[in-house]
Amino acid sequence: MKSSPTHAVRGAGRPLDRRTDPLARIRAEFDSVNGLNGVNGVWRSAGGEVCVVDPEAVRAVMGNRHGTVAETSDFFHHRHGVFGPRSAQVEIGRAARDLIRNHLSAHRHELDRLIAERLAPHSEWPDAGNLLVLSHLREVLLHRDAPADLRTTVEAIVARAVLAGARRRHPAPSRLLFRRRALRALRREVQVRQDRLDGPCAPRDLIDVVVGGGGPAADPRELVEIYLSFLFAVVGSVGFALGWSVLLMGTHPDRVAADPSWTVREALRLWPVAWLFARTPSRVQELGGTRVTPRDRLVVCSYLVHRHPGHWDRPDEFVPQRWATAVPDAAYLPFGHGPHTCAGATVTVRLLEDLVGLLSRDWRLSVTPHDGAAPQVGPALAPPRFTATLSRPDGCPGRR
Repeated sequence: MKSSPTHAVRGAGRPLDRRTDPLARIRAEFDSVNGLNGVNGVWRSAGGEVCVVDPEAVRAVMGNRHGTVAETSDFFHHRHGVFGPRSAQVEIGRAARDLIRNHLSAHRHELDRLIAERLAPHSEWPDAGNLLVLSHLREVLLHRDAPADLRTTVEAIVARAVLAGARRRHPAPSRLLFRRRALRALRREVQVRQDRLDGPCAPRDLIDVVVGGGGPAADPRELVEIYLSFLFAVVGSVGFALGWSVLLMGTHPDRVAADPSWTVREALRLWPVAWLFARTPSRVQELGGTRVTPRDRLVVCSYLVHRHPGHWDRPDEFVPQRWATAVPDAAYLPFGHGPHTCAGATVTVRLLEDLVGLLSRDWRLSVTPHDGAAPQVGPALAPPRFTATLSRPDGCPGRR
Protein backbone atom coordinates (compact mmCIF):
# COMPACT_ATOMS: atom_id res chain seq x y z
CA MET A 1 0.00 0.00 0.00
CA LYS A 2 1.48 3.32 -1.03
CA SER A 3 1.93 5.88 1.72
CA SER A 4 0.29 9.26 1.33
CA PRO A 5 -0.65 12.09 3.70
CA THR A 6 -4.28 10.94 3.79
CA HIS A 7 -3.70 7.22 3.30
CA ALA A 8 -6.45 4.85 4.38
CA VAL A 9 -5.38 1.94 6.55
CA ARG A 10 -7.57 -1.04 5.86
CA GLY A 11 -9.84 -1.79 8.79
CA ALA A 12 -9.06 1.44 10.66
CA GLY A 13 -12.00 3.54 9.53
CA ARG A 14 -12.09 6.47 7.14
CA PRO A 15 -8.96 8.10 5.64
CA LEU A 16 -7.02 10.37 7.95
CA ASP A 17 -7.66 14.05 7.28
CA ARG A 18 -4.52 16.17 7.60
CA ARG A 19 -6.59 19.24 8.47
CA THR A 20 -8.03 17.78 11.67
CA ASP A 21 -6.06 14.65 12.55
CA PRO A 22 -2.67 14.88 14.31
CA LEU A 23 -1.54 11.57 12.79
CA ALA A 24 -2.28 12.89 9.31
CA ARG A 25 -0.52 16.19 10.01
CA ILE A 26 2.70 14.62 11.22
CA ARG A 27 2.56 12.03 8.43
CA ALA A 28 2.12 14.80 5.86
CA GLU A 29 5.18 16.61 7.23
CA PHE A 30 7.21 13.41 7.15
CA ASP A 31 6.20 12.69 3.54
CA SER A 32 7.01 16.29 2.58
CA VAL A 33 10.46 16.20 4.17
CA ASN A 34 11.23 12.89 2.53
CA GLY A 35 10.10 14.23 -0.83
CA LEU A 36 12.68 17.01 -0.58
CA ASN A 37 15.63 15.27 1.01
CA GLY A 38 15.15 11.54 0.56
CA VAL A 39 14.36 9.47 3.66
CA ASN A 40 14.91 11.78 6.60
CA GLY A 41 14.38 11.05 10.28
CA VAL A 42 14.87 14.36 12.13
CA TRP A 43 13.29 17.67 11.15
CA ARG A 44 11.92 20.87 12.64
CA SER A 45 8.16 20.90 12.28
CA ALA A 46 5.98 23.83 11.28
CA GLY A 47 5.04 24.18 14.95
CA GLY A 48 8.69 24.50 16.00
CA GLU A 49 9.08 21.06 17.57
CA VAL A 50 11.91 18.79 16.48
CA CYS A 51 10.40 15.52 15.25
CA VAL A 52 12.57 12.43 15.66
CA VAL A 53 11.75 9.22 13.80
CA ASP A 54 15.15 7.95 12.63
CA PRO A 55 15.80 4.81 14.74
CA GLU A 56 19.42 5.72 15.55
CA ALA A 57 18.44 9.21 16.69
CA VAL A 58 15.41 7.83 18.54
CA ARG A 59 17.58 5.45 20.55
CA ALA A 60 20.02 8.25 21.36
CA VAL A 61 17.13 10.31 22.72
CA MET A 62 15.18 7.58 24.51
CA GLY A 63 18.18 5.60 25.76
CA ASN A 64 20.01 8.78 26.81
CA ARG A 65 23.29 6.92 27.29
CA HIS A 66 25.30 10.06 26.55
CA GLY A 67 23.14 12.56 28.41
CA THR A 68 21.49 13.72 25.19
CA VAL A 69 18.31 14.84 26.98
CA ALA A 70 17.27 16.04 30.41
CA GLU A 71 16.47 12.92 32.43
CA THR A 72 12.78 12.23 32.68
CA SER A 73 10.24 9.44 33.05
CA ASP A 74 7.07 8.94 31.04
CA PHE A 75 5.47 6.89 33.80
CA PHE A 76 6.56 8.48 37.09
CA HIS A 77 5.65 12.06 36.24
CA HIS A 78 3.32 13.90 38.60
CA ARG A 79 2.03 17.42 38.56
CA HIS A 80 5.01 18.81 40.47
CA GLY A 81 7.84 16.90 38.78
CA VAL A 82 9.11 13.34 38.71
CA PHE A 83 8.72 10.82 41.53
CA GLY A 84 12.05 9.51 42.77
CA PRO A 85 14.66 8.43 43.56
CA ARG A 86 15.36 6.12 40.63
CA SER A 87 15.80 3.18 43.04
CA ALA A 88 12.17 3.63 44.17
CA GLN A 89 11.03 3.68 40.54
CA VAL A 90 12.87 0.42 39.90
CA GLU A 91 11.42 -1.20 43.02
CA ILE A 92 7.88 -0.17 42.12
CA GLY A 93 8.29 -1.39 38.54
CA ARG A 94 9.68 -4.76 39.61
CA ALA A 95 6.98 -5.31 42.25
CA ALA A 96 4.20 -4.36 39.81
CA ARG A 97 5.57 -6.71 37.17
CA ASP A 98 5.75 -9.61 39.63
CA LEU A 99 2.24 -8.93 40.94
CA ILE A 100 0.73 -8.88 37.44
CA ARG A 101 2.70 -11.92 36.27
CA ASN A 102 1.59 -14.00 39.27
CA HIS A 103 -2.03 -12.98 38.80
CA LEU A 104 -2.00 -13.83 35.09
CA SER A 105 -0.48 -17.24 35.78
CA ALA A 106 -3.08 -18.04 38.45
CA HIS A 107 -6.07 -16.86 36.40
CA ARG A 108 -5.12 -17.77 32.84
CA HIS A 109 -7.77 -20.50 32.79
CA GLU A 110 -10.49 -17.85 33.15
CA LEU A 111 -9.80 -16.10 29.84
CA ASP A 112 -12.00 -18.28 27.63
CA ARG A 113 -14.95 -17.79 29.98
CA LEU A 114 -14.37 -14.03 29.97
CA ILE A 115 -14.35 -13.95 26.18
CA ALA A 116 -17.59 -15.96 26.04
CA GLU A 117 -19.31 -13.79 28.66
CA ARG A 118 -18.08 -10.36 27.64
CA LEU A 119 -17.41 -10.49 23.91
CA ALA A 120 -19.81 -13.06 22.44
CA PRO A 121 -21.92 -12.85 20.44
CA HIS A 122 -21.47 -9.09 19.91
CA SER A 123 -19.30 -6.45 21.57
CA GLU A 124 -18.68 -2.74 21.07
CA TRP A 125 -15.05 -1.67 20.80
CA PRO A 126 -12.69 -0.32 21.95
CA ASP A 127 -14.60 -0.17 25.26
CA ALA A 128 -15.08 -3.95 25.24
CA GLY A 129 -11.33 -4.52 25.36
CA ASN A 130 -10.81 -2.09 28.23
CA LEU A 131 -13.63 -3.60 30.26
CA LEU A 132 -12.45 -7.16 29.66
CA VAL A 133 -8.96 -6.22 30.92
CA LEU A 134 -10.53 -4.44 33.91
CA SER A 135 -12.52 -7.55 34.76
CA HIS A 136 -9.52 -9.86 34.45
CA LEU A 137 -7.14 -7.64 36.45
CA ARG A 138 -9.62 -6.20 38.95
CA GLU A 139 -7.86 -7.77 41.95
CA VAL A 140 -4.50 -6.44 40.73
CA LEU A 141 -5.92 -2.92 40.83
CA LEU A 142 -7.63 -3.42 44.20
CA HIS A 143 -7.42 -6.54 46.32
CA ARG A 144 -10.65 -8.35 47.11
CA ASP A 145 -10.88 -6.99 50.68
CA ALA A 146 -10.49 -3.34 49.68
CA PRO A 147 -13.41 -1.07 50.64
CA ALA A 148 -16.39 -1.48 48.32
CA ASP A 149 -16.78 2.27 47.86
CA LEU A 150 -13.15 2.53 46.73
CA ARG A 151 -13.75 -0.21 44.17
CA THR A 152 -16.74 1.75 42.91
CA THR A 153 -14.55 4.85 42.64
CA VAL A 154 -11.86 3.05 40.63
CA GLU A 155 -14.42 1.62 38.20
CA ALA A 156 -15.94 5.09 37.84
CA ILE A 157 -12.49 6.47 36.97
CA VAL A 158 -12.27 3.90 34.19
CA ALA A 159 -15.73 4.80 32.89
CA ARG A 160 -15.20 8.56 33.07
CA ALA A 161 -11.52 8.98 32.20
CA VAL A 162 -9.94 5.84 30.73
CA LEU A 163 -12.37 4.66 28.04
CA ALA A 164 -11.79 6.30 24.66
CA GLY A 165 -13.80 9.51 24.37
CA ALA A 166 -15.08 9.21 27.94
CA ARG A 167 -14.11 12.73 28.91
CA ARG A 168 -16.13 14.23 26.07
CA ARG A 169 -19.24 12.54 27.44
CA HIS A 170 -19.14 14.51 30.70
CA PRO A 171 -19.26 18.32 31.15
CA ALA A 172 -16.17 20.01 32.60
CA PRO A 173 -17.74 20.95 35.99
CA SER A 174 -18.86 17.36 36.50
CA ARG A 175 -15.38 16.06 35.62
CA LEU A 176 -13.73 18.48 38.05
CA LEU A 177 -16.06 17.56 40.90
CA PHE A 178 -15.59 13.85 40.29
CA ARG A 179 -11.81 14.22 40.06
CA ARG A 180 -11.68 15.92 43.47
CA ARG A 181 -13.80 13.20 45.08
CA ALA A 182 -11.83 10.39 43.48
CA LEU A 183 -8.43 11.81 44.40
CA ARG A 184 -9.59 12.38 47.97
CA ALA A 185 -10.77 8.77 48.28
CA LEU A 186 -7.52 7.39 46.88
CA ARG A 187 -5.40 9.64 49.13
CA ARG A 188 -7.27 8.38 52.19
CA GLU A 189 -6.58 4.77 51.22
CA VAL A 190 -2.90 5.49 50.54
CA GLN A 191 -2.51 7.23 53.91
CA VAL A 192 -4.21 4.33 55.73
CA ARG A 193 -1.79 1.89 54.13
CA GLN A 194 1.22 4.11 54.81
CA ASP A 195 0.24 4.24 58.50
CA ARG A 196 0.05 0.42 58.58
CA LEU A 197 3.31 -0.10 56.72
CA ASP A 198 5.55 -2.23 58.89
CA GLY A 199 8.47 -3.71 57.00
CA PRO A 200 8.48 -5.51 53.65
CA CYS A 201 5.52 -7.71 52.75
CA ALA A 202 4.05 -9.15 49.59
CA PRO A 203 1.81 -6.52 47.90
CA ARG A 204 -1.84 -7.46 47.49
CA ASP A 205 -2.53 -4.90 44.76
CA LEU A 206 -0.99 -1.94 42.95
CA ILE A 207 -1.75 0.47 45.78
CA ASP A 208 0.39 -1.73 48.03
CA VAL A 209 3.06 -1.67 45.31
CA VAL A 210 3.30 2.13 45.18
CA VAL A 211 3.02 2.53 48.96
CA GLY A 212 5.72 -0.09 49.55
CA GLY A 213 8.02 1.52 46.99
CA GLY A 214 7.41 5.05 48.19
CA GLY A 215 7.53 4.30 51.91
CA PRO A 216 5.71 5.97 54.80
CA ALA A 217 7.29 9.38 54.20
CA ALA A 218 6.26 9.72 50.53
CA ASP A 219 3.70 12.36 49.59
CA PRO A 220 0.34 10.53 49.28
CA ARG A 221 -0.64 12.83 46.40
CA GLU A 222 2.36 11.64 44.38
CA LEU A 223 1.64 7.98 45.15
CA VAL A 224 -1.96 8.43 44.01
CA GLU A 225 -0.75 9.82 40.68
CA ILE A 226 1.56 6.84 40.20
CA TYR A 227 -1.31 4.48 40.97
CA LEU A 228 -3.45 6.28 38.40
CA SER A 229 -0.63 5.87 35.87
CA PHE A 230 -0.86 2.11 36.49
CA LEU A 231 -4.63 2.22 36.11
CA PHE A 232 -4.41 4.01 32.77
CA ALA A 233 -1.58 1.75 31.56
CA VAL A 234 -3.25 -1.53 32.59
CA VAL A 235 -6.86 -0.87 31.61
CA GLY A 236 -6.35 1.79 28.96
CA SER A 237 -3.21 0.87 27.06
CA VAL A 238 -3.60 -2.92 27.24
CA GLY A 239 -7.28 -2.66 26.34
CA PHE A 240 -6.54 -0.43 23.33
CA ALA A 241 -3.76 -2.75 22.15
CA LEU A 242 -6.22 -5.65 22.33
CA GLY A 243 -8.69 -3.57 20.34
CA TRP A 244 -6.18 -2.94 17.55
CA SER A 245 -5.36 -6.66 17.39
CA VAL A 246 -9.04 -7.63 17.17
CA LEU A 247 -9.75 -4.97 14.55
CA LEU A 248 -6.87 -6.08 12.32
CA MET A 249 -7.72 -9.77 12.72
CA GLY A 250 -11.34 -9.12 11.83
CA THR A 251 -10.57 -6.99 8.77
CA HIS A 252 -7.73 -9.22 7.49
CA PRO A 253 -9.01 -12.77 8.06
CA ASP A 254 -6.69 -14.08 5.35
CA ARG A 255 -3.65 -12.81 7.27
CA VAL A 256 -4.35 -14.05 10.78
CA ALA A 257 -1.05 -15.55 11.92
CA ALA A 258 -0.60 -19.06 13.26
CA ASP A 259 1.51 -17.59 16.03
CA PRO A 260 -0.51 -15.09 18.16
CA SER A 261 2.66 -13.17 19.01
CA TRP A 262 3.05 -12.17 15.36
CA THR A 263 -0.43 -10.63 15.31
CA VAL A 264 0.17 -8.75 18.56
CA ARG A 265 3.56 -7.42 17.47
CA GLU A 266 2.26 -6.34 14.09
CA ALA A 267 -0.74 -4.59 15.66
CA LEU A 268 1.59 -2.75 18.03
CA ARG A 269 3.83 -1.85 15.09
CA LEU A 270 1.05 -0.36 12.98
CA TRP A 271 -0.82 1.26 15.87
CA PRO A 272 1.45 1.79 18.91
CA VAL A 273 -0.78 2.90 21.78
CA ALA A 274 2.10 4.99 23.18
CA TRP A 275 2.66 6.86 19.94
CA LEU A 276 4.41 10.06 21.07
CA PHE A 277 7.20 10.74 23.58
CA ALA A 278 8.44 14.24 24.48
CA ARG A 279 11.97 15.08 25.64
CA THR A 280 14.09 18.20 26.23
CA PRO A 281 17.71 18.44 24.97
CA SER A 282 20.23 18.72 27.80
CA ARG A 283 22.59 20.98 25.83
CA VAL A 284 23.22 22.49 22.41
CA GLN A 285 23.97 19.61 20.05
CA GLU A 286 23.35 18.19 16.60
CA LEU A 287 20.79 15.43 16.29
CA GLY A 288 20.43 13.71 12.95
CA GLY A 289 21.80 16.76 11.18
CA THR A 290 19.51 19.19 13.02
CA ARG A 291 20.85 21.65 15.61
CA VAL A 292 18.87 21.56 18.86
CA THR A 293 19.12 23.50 22.14
CA PRO A 294 17.60 23.12 25.63
CA ARG A 295 14.84 25.45 24.51
CA ASP A 296 13.65 22.93 21.94
CA ARG A 297 11.09 20.19 22.42
CA LEU A 298 11.98 16.83 20.94
CA VAL A 299 9.05 14.67 19.86
CA VAL A 300 9.71 10.97 19.24
CA CYS A 301 6.85 9.58 17.15
CA SER A 302 6.80 5.79 17.37
CA TYR A 303 3.87 5.75 14.92
CA LEU A 304 6.24 7.03 12.22
CA VAL A 305 9.26 5.04 13.43
CA HIS A 306 7.17 1.89 12.95
CA ARG A 307 6.23 2.97 9.42
CA HIS A 308 9.61 4.34 8.33
CA PRO A 309 10.06 3.25 4.69
CA GLY A 310 13.81 3.09 5.15
CA HIS A 311 13.45 0.33 7.75
CA TRP A 312 10.23 -1.57 6.98
CA ASP A 313 9.03 -3.43 3.92
CA ARG A 314 5.38 -2.55 3.08
CA PRO A 315 5.32 -0.31 6.18
CA ASP A 316 1.61 0.57 6.04
CA GLU A 317 0.35 -2.98 5.56
CA PHE A 318 -0.74 -5.52 8.14
CA VAL A 319 1.76 -8.34 7.57
CA PRO A 320 2.02 -10.41 10.77
CA GLN A 321 4.09 -13.05 8.95
CA ARG A 322 6.99 -10.59 8.80
CA TRP A 323 7.68 -11.56 12.42
CA ALA A 324 8.51 -15.13 11.41
CA THR A 325 11.97 -13.87 10.44
CA ALA A 326 14.33 -11.18 11.68
CA VAL A 327 12.85 -7.68 11.78
CA PRO A 328 14.52 -4.28 12.34
CA ASP A 329 14.30 -4.23 16.13
CA ALA A 330 15.98 -0.82 16.17
CA ALA A 331 12.87 0.59 14.50
CA TYR A 332 10.40 -1.00 16.94
CA LEU A 333 9.60 0.62 20.28
CA PRO A 334 5.94 0.08 21.22
CA PHE A 335 6.77 0.50 24.93
CA GLY A 336 9.47 3.14 24.66
CA HIS A 337 13.18 2.47 24.88
CA GLY A 338 15.96 2.74 27.43
CA PRO A 339 15.84 2.88 31.22
CA HIS A 340 12.23 4.08 31.27
CA THR A 341 10.78 1.39 29.03
CA CYS A 342 7.38 0.27 30.33
CA ALA A 343 8.06 -2.02 33.29
CA GLY A 344 5.09 -4.25 32.59
CA ALA A 345 5.61 -4.65 28.84
CA THR A 346 6.54 -8.33 28.82
CA VAL A 347 3.72 -9.47 31.11
CA THR A 348 1.04 -7.42 29.37
CA VAL A 349 2.13 -8.72 25.96
CA ARG A 350 1.68 -12.21 27.36
CA LEU A 351 -1.95 -11.40 28.22
CA LEU A 352 -2.52 -10.00 24.72
CA GLU A 353 -1.02 -13.10 23.13
CA ASP A 354 -3.18 -15.39 25.27
CA LEU A 355 -6.35 -13.52 24.30
CA VAL A 356 -5.46 -13.31 20.60
CA GLY A 357 -4.56 -17.01 20.63
CA LEU A 358 -7.95 -17.98 22.09
CA LEU A 359 -9.84 -15.73 19.68
CA SER A 360 -8.06 -17.07 16.61
CA ARG A 361 -8.22 -20.73 17.72
CA ASP A 362 -11.67 -21.10 19.27
CA TRP A 363 -13.79 -18.39 17.68
CA ARG A 364 -14.92 -17.13 14.31
CA LEU A 365 -14.49 -13.34 14.31
CA SER A 366 -16.00 -10.66 12.09
CA VAL A 367 -15.71 -6.91 12.47
CA THR A 368 -17.99 -4.06 11.36
CA PRO A 369 -16.40 -0.59 11.60
CA HIS A 370 -18.79 2.20 12.55
CA ASP A 371 -19.57 4.71 9.82
CA GLY A 372 -17.14 7.61 9.87
CA ALA A 373 -15.06 6.07 12.64
CA ALA A 374 -11.36 6.96 12.76
CA PRO A 375 -8.47 6.28 15.13
CA GLN A 376 -9.02 8.15 18.39
CA VAL A 377 -5.91 10.21 18.96
CA GLY A 378 -4.98 11.54 22.38
CA PRO A 379 -2.21 10.74 24.85
CA ALA A 380 -2.95 7.13 23.81
CA LEU A 381 -3.76 5.95 20.29
CA ALA A 382 -7.11 4.17 20.57
CA PRO A 383 -8.88 2.20 17.82
CA PRO A 384 -11.88 3.57 15.96
CA ARG A 385 -15.26 2.36 17.12
CA PHE A 386 -16.35 -0.98 15.70
CA THR A 387 -18.58 -3.94 16.46
CA ALA A 388 -17.08 -7.43 16.79
CA THR A 389 -19.17 -10.56 16.28
CA LEU A 390 -17.99 -13.89 17.69
CA SER A 391 -19.29 -17.37 17.06
CA ARG A 392 -17.94 -20.84 17.78
CA PRO A 393 -16.71 -22.70 14.68
CA ASP A 394 -18.41 -26.01 13.94
CA GLY A 395 -17.04 -28.71 16.15
CA CYS A 396 -15.55 -26.31 18.71
CA PRO A 397 -17.23 -26.84 22.11
CA GLY A 398 -18.47 -23.71 23.81
CA ARG A 399 -18.36 -22.88 27.47
CA ARG A 400 -21.42 -20.73 27.75
